[in-house]
Amino acid sequence: MSIDSVVLSKDRQLELNRIAQSRSLPAGYVFRARLILMLAEGASFRTIKQRLGTTAPTISRWKQRFLASGMDGLDTNHPGQSASVLTRKLRARILSTTRKKSKDGSTPWSCRKLAAALGVSKDAVHRVWKEAGLKPHRLERYMTSDDPDFEAKAADIIGLYLSPPQHAAAFCVDEKTAIQALDRLDPVLPLSPGRAERHGLEYYRHGTLSSLYAALDTATGRVRGKTAARHTSRDFVVFLKEVVALCPPAQQIHIILDNLSAHKTALVREFLEQHPRVRFHFTPTYSSWLNQVELWFAKIEREVIARGVFPSVPDLARKLRRYINAYSANAQPIHWKYSDPSHRIRSNELSATGH
Repeated sequence: MSIDSVVLSKDRQLELNRIAQSRSLPAGYVFRARLILMLAEGASFRTIKQRLGTTAPTISRWKQRFLASGMDGLDTNHPGQSASVLTRKLRARILSTTRKKSKDGSTPWSCRKLAAALGVSKDAVHRVWKEAGLKPHRLERYMTSDDPDFEAKAADIIGLYLSPPQHAAAFCVDEKTAIQALDRLDPVLPLSPGRAERHGLEYYRHGTLSSLYAALDTATGRVRGKTAARHTSRDFVVFLKEVVALCPPAQQIHIILDNLSAHKTALVREFLEQHPRVRFHFTPTYSSWLNQVELWFAKIEREVIARGVFPSVPDLARKLRRYINAYSANAQPIHWKYSDPSHRIRSNELSATGH
């Protein structure tokens, strides 16, 4: 018998058989017990490789470990990765590096990329980011107003939302321009269990609706809308007259609007002279978010325009008017909140919810 032969005592053979038949022990431990039993039975390396799906170096390694240490040789002794101790210095290093650009020019940092650069575990990076509220994968855009009278104009408009004048009407007015009537070249595949609605990538343009005028009543949330084939100051004045006609003859009317050139023409000034009970409140430059009707435009974009199929411009206009009528029938005012009007107004201090 060779010195390298595997010989088992009766007790050891019983122990290895118990391990080999176990359904609860780790699979690797069961595999190694079966390997040793086959070696003790005199099976060749080729037979063991075929039955256990392994390699000759693996068989040789576990055979030598068993001969040298017995059953203890079948245990794995991998020390694993040493735990990262999150000291204050390491936390500061992770936070500092996160705010810098990576050397390869890519952006943003990921947990694994930063962990590799610092030689720490990705879990440590994730933990520090979570504690500090850092989310490098997210990006928010903003636009700063350069209006020197920003505070005064913003406070005036917010005052109309939070504390409107008694017995007066307030409307947020604006226009959504250049709405394309897009038709899908391929049929729309409807929603089904386990499958989202699908649209073909190709489309056909049937023309463009020049303007959708909208006036949102801040007290009720109802919207007065009008589609127009052109986008001129004259069309804007015609729409303003329709808005004024909605109110009692003696009621004061406040209109919130942006600084579009069509809102400041001679025709508009003439309209204001003819209607002294109408007062304009212009939003500061680059601050259209102060106009509540912009929230409604975002809503009609999501719910009608973005996924709509329009075979013609008249069809587009008809569907827009139908949505406006249905929306106004169940409208609710937009709830506008401001954290502290005594401080300079910032966009992240305002919140609004549309219904």
